Amino acid sequence: METTVDAVLYGALTLRQPLRGPRVALDSILLAAWARPPRRGRVLELGSAHGGVTLLVALRNRGLAHLEGLEIQEPLYRLALENGRANGLDVLFRLGDLRDHRRLYGPQSFDLVVANPPYDDLARGRLSADGASAGARQETTCRLADVVEAARYLLRDGGRLSLVFRADRLAELLEGLRTSRLEPKRLRAVHHSPDREASIVLVEAVRSGSLGLRMERPLFVVDGEGRTPPDLASAYEVGEGPCL
Repeated sequence: METTVDAVLYGALTLRQPLRGPRVALDSILLAAWARPPRRGRVLELGSAHGGVTLLVALRNRGLAHLEGLEIQEPLYRLALENGRANGLDVLFRLGDLRDHRRLYGPQSFDLVVANPPYDDLARGRLSADGASAGARQETTCRLADVVEAARYLLRDGGRLSLVFRADRLAELLEGLRTSRLEPKRLRAVHHSPDREASIVLVEAVRSGSLGLRMERPLFVVDGEGRTPPDLASAYEVGEGPCL
């Protein structure tokens, strides 16, 4: 696998990542800034790839009792191990299939699950020729429903699921969450600019939570004058805890 070494968050994190395959991008940065880990809880990222999001969460939330990433593709898993060591962050990475969650973990064993599910339904487009890219972007190794089912099993009652997903599949996502009794509690749409439709959404759901969804104000990549808004800029700053 051909890789590059890249500085993230203005050099606060250095990652070796595939040249062609899953790489830290805007959705990764936003997901790490959106997730709200408890201070003494257990956190798991489903589909952690080369460890980018897991390590970003660790960087923002130093002192967590336990933070773990689960990845099915061995080359990406090995990159994650390397990235964890290189950045001196105490994170456990595990090789495994999230669809085997009942064999890998006990029920209700995490306080927060983080996920960036594959955006594309296989029926909606051509399959990527690159295996790592296909696994990250298309439902070749898991479906959205598999991620939701795993999160439901793994989260304790009151535990949170934080994820980023395509805006045009939001109805499908919300239906799947509610069917699995993961109640959507916060939602924030991300737009490139005020005159553009949302491209992705950030969602937080609570296992066995009560009814009530809070719509956060939209997040713009650039404002009406082409400048970076302060709330987006804060996602790229090295601070403690979530900022979105």
